[in-house]
Amino acid sequence: MIIAVDGPAASGKGTLARRLARHFSLNYLDTGSLYRAVAFRAFAAGADPADPDAAVAAAKQVETRDLDNPRLRDDEVAQAASVVAAIPGVRAALLAFQREFACRGKGAVLDGRDIGTVVCPDADAKVFLTATVEARALRRFKELQATGGAAIYERVLQDMKLRDARDRERRTAPLQRASDAFELDTTALDADAAFAATLRYIGERKSRR
Repeated sequence: MIIAVDGPAASGKGTLARRLARHFSLNYLDTGSLYRAVAFRAFAAGADPADPDAAVAAAKQVETRDLDNPRLRDDEVAQAASVVAAIPGVRAALLAFQREFACRGKGAVLDGRDIGTVVCPDADAKVFLTATVEARALRRFKELQATGGAAIYERVLQDMKLRDARDRERRTAPLQRASDAFELDTTALDADAAFAATLRYIGERKSRR
């Protein structure tokens, strides 16, 4: 079984996808970490992640072990990740990695921005999470505070808006809801409610088959 979970930053994709993977005993892949790994490798090589040639070269070197690097959570890397994600060659280089991962074992849960539309268009279940940009910025602000990072809400909000624009306006695999995806607004939902609603959706899909 393959489950695709898409949505903008801080919409709750990671939390939901990890819980679904545990519940169904499936592999889990945070595809956003792949683009963070590309950005990190570019920085480590002394290159500019916005340089297409450097970014594609970095993408071709990404390995599974790179995804465990704690430095991928650095704000600089996170911002650069959305930049490299807009480079067509980078997305092409990582596409085979994602599809191969999805087919391992009993299947997988993948979260990202183009899983249901590009990476796994034939996924057994597709979920698209959304939430107001203000709610998502507040979540990210609290996450940064909890880890001891210096954060100003207004700056986090502005960064979130810029990232949303890059994700939705890029020419290759833009962030968008698959026509057959279950859309869930998490603005006023906690993790448990989002998980329960998604399980109901998956259960209904199974019963119709």
